[in-house]
Amino acid sequence: MSDDHFLFTSESVGEGHPDKICDQVSDAVLDECLRQDPNSRVGCETASKTGMIMVFGEITSSAHIDYQKVVRGAIKRIGYDSDEKGFDYKTCNVLVAVEQQSPDIAQSVDKTGRGQTDEEIGAGDQGLMFGYATDETPECMPLTCLLAHRLCEKMSELRNNGTLPWIRPDCKSQVTIEYKNDHGAVVPQRIHTIVISTQHDEKVTNETIRSELMEKVIKAVVPAQYLDDKTIFHLNPSGRFVIGGPQGDAGLTGRKIIVDSYGGWGAHGGGAFSGKDYSKVDRSAAYAARWVAKSLVKAGLCRRVLIQVAYAIGIARPLAIYVDDYGTGKFPKAKLLEIVNNNFDLRPGVIVKELDLKKPVYESTAKYGHFGREIYTWEHPKQLKY
Repeated sequence: MSDDHFLFTSESVGEGHPDKICDQVSDAVLDECLRQDPNSRVGCETASKTGMIMVFGEITSSAHIDYQKVVRGAIKRIGYDSDEKGFDYKTCNVLVAVEQQSPDIAQSVDKTGRGQTDEEIGAGDQGLMFGYATDETPECMPLTCLLAHRLCEKMSELRNNGTLPWIRPDCKSQVTIEYKNDHGAVVPQRIHTIVISTQHDEKVTNETIRSELMEKVIKAVVPAQYLDDKTIFHLNPSGRFVIGGPQGDAGLTGRKIIVDSYGGWGAHGGGAFSGKDYSKVDRSAAYAARWVAKSLVKAGLCRRVLIQVAYAIGIARPLAIYVDDYGTGKFPKAKLLEIVNNNFDLRPGVIVKELDLKKPVYESTAKYGHFGREIYTWEHPKQLKY
């Protein structure tokens, strides 16, 4: 392999992965709060293990939440509806340990009693968040990450429509691509390796699993131009994956932050997304940073870019904004930063209005990535003035 070529890998997990179950349940609770009270303050975590799921955290809202209904509904939508699958929404034990948001945090964030406007509410915590975009796909997402998501998404589709009835909700995928570095931009050349592991029923054979994953999943998702006779496939390499979901592994909200973002590309500030309302900049500022990054790439100002924003609790404006164009920019980095500052107001109280973040849209973000799907406002590039 030449010096300007390299291998990079991203993974994804299906909606029945134990950590992803928890992400979806946390966001289902958030959505229900927002449906009833768009100004809800929500920090909802979830944990799961065999036959049990627990929601806990801090919620301040006028909403009256039927936690049993919300949690069981989310698990039903995922597809865990029978003890044969290792988890059943009808019989699992649902535990709730939710308190109100700390008044110390509330007084530093909200405008009540501080004489502030909605735009001047403070950030819900300190932290650093990143947004990334690349011109290697129309979605401005890394191809490794995009294909890993699509493989898991396809397995869910074929499970739900009955085409592959032996598939169960827990699955994982991993895609390794050979790239060429083109003066800082990255150009996919070929797929080096694909790994898929999916939970399955007791009766299906490994031969059937591997054949149908290849013919009905991989060939349906992956563009043929990226596959060649050297591409390596590991399809259910463990040989048996009947026990899955929370029965196989404990699950927690926020343990798939790289799956949720860019598959290892760019950078990550460490804060998870799910279960958090817009005042938590871990989520809202990460969405806004993606919006900024994608807007720059779609405007042709660079081919690849990383945006960092940093906040302090109770302070509305970002402490710092950083732009890295990897040497692909049409202008110097200082000019790109100036364009960002002139076109985007990254205060949480402004982000929520421009991206409409009080809408109950979050449960769907908790599976197959928060970025790269046009159904979300932060995926619609802004027309930049410069």
